[in-house]
Amino acid sequence: MVEARVRRFALQLEYEGTGYGGSQYQKNTRTVQDALESGLRTLTSEPIRVALAGRTDAGVHAKGQVAAFDSKSRHRPDVFMRALNHHLPDQIAVRKAREVALTFDPRRHAVSRWYRYTTHNSRQRPALMRSFVWHVAELLDEEAMGKAAASLVGERDFAAFTQPSLAGRRSTRRRITRAEVRRYGCRLLLDVEANAFLPHQVRRMAGALVEVGRGRLSPAGFEGMLREARPGAASFAAPARGLCLMKVRYEDGLFDDETDEDL
Repeated sequence: MVEARVRRFALQLEYEGTGYGGSQYQKNTRTVQDALESGLRTLTSEPIRVALAGRTDAGVHAKGQVAAFDSKSRHRPDVFMRALNHHLPDQIAVRKAREVALTFDPRRHAVSRWYRYTTHNSRQRPALMRSFVWHVAELLDEEAMGKAAASLVGERDFAAFTQPSLAGRRSTRRRITRAEVRRYGCRLLLDVEANAFLPHQVRRMAGALVEVGRGRLSPAGFEGMLREARPGAASFAAPARGLCLMKVRYEDGLFDDETDEDL
């Protein structure tokens, strides 16, 4: 009997981060990776380990996380996806599945990550969406926030938007290609896309931009903080529940069969 060949699969995942200690494995903590590997092992009876495109913190959600794993399964990717969804918790779902080259690495081969931070800007606190937004009651100035956000675009030293302990240990330079603030009724959306992000970077940027919207920090002050690059200057990180990893992009267009507007 011919032994089945090893194949590499890529999955696009969405998950609700509430109640999870983050995406990647941590000892004695419930994580998305644990749940995914458990479902895969139940389905295939193989000791599968998963690699993820990016690490999301406890309470952070995803609509376009990418995972990869090896298996000897003979199933087509679409069949594999439907079967795996049956074995996953309700908070985690596979949106798409593809067979990829055995050399594919979801983290190293990613060219950009797109995150969205959602603020519910209304005196009335939300009930249904409370796990997916940051409620800010006072009216925010989205024009000022958008002006400040525009200063983030380009290759910069983002030390101001990460933990002071990182200074000197690793490069804090990143390249942001998009930073936009838009209002849809009570919802304020911050969309940020970059080649990579520092720990808590997007949440600290969101926290500082809300201070701009409140009038406590001017757009010029925000830009000055960015330019000065003092580690940890933006000390407040917006709550994790408002953050979502929307999409991971690849040069070959993997999972690019829908527009950003569809998300």
